[in-house]
This record gives sequence, C-alpha cells and structure tokens, in this order.
Amino acid sequence: MAVQSYQELEVWKVAMDLATECYRVTKAFPKDELFGMTSQIRRSAASIPANIAEGQGREHTKEFLSYVSIARGSLKELETHLLLCQRVGLLKEADLPSLMTLCDRISQMLSRLRQALERKL
Repeated sequence: MAVQSYQELEVWKVAMDLATECYRVTKAFPKDELFGMTSQIRRSAASIPANIAEGQGREHTKEFLSYVSIARGSLKELETHLLLCQRVGLLKEADLPSLMTLCDRISQMLSRLRQALERKL
C-alpha cells in the first residue's frame, strides 16, 4: 500500500521529534543568541521534516528525491550547529548525545528512503 501522507512516514515523525527537541534545548540559550545559533538550529531542524513533507507532496519521484537530498543537507547543517554549540558552551553536554543519536537515525532513514525512491525510477 502506498503512503498517502507524509505524516505516515516514520522518518518524518522522527524528524519532527528532533525538531521539537531542538526547540526545547535552545530555550536555554542566552537571549543574545536568539538571532544567531538559536535561529540557525531551529531553522535547520524544522527544514528536515518540512522538506520530507514537501517532497512527498510532489507529483514525481525525482522531485521527492531532490527534497530528500535537501533534508539530508539540512540534517548535516544541524549536526554542525549542535557540535559547535557544545564546543562553545551553549549546549549542555548532556543534551548532545541524544540529539546526535536522533540525527544518526534520521540519516539512516533518509538513506533508505532515497534507495527506495531510486528503485521506483
């Protein structure tokens, strides 16, 4: 049975969980980072499920593949921001492992989704 909605995709669900966690951890960032790392992390985190949703909503598999690639790029951007924030002391060291675990899981899921879509071409 074909997926009817992006909301049925497990990768979208996990990406939403990651975005939610990113909003939670950035609430503790200093106010002077609101337009800096807080904004960058939130935007890249939100971009992941948004691009999955937009790609699934497109009519052609090649378009969906393109959006999966964009989501993967946003994921790598987010990972870099999180690692930098931990290095400069903005992110609590205890928060990083769970966030990076979610990032790794999503990366694997996006790879599997990409492979499945490529088989449809």
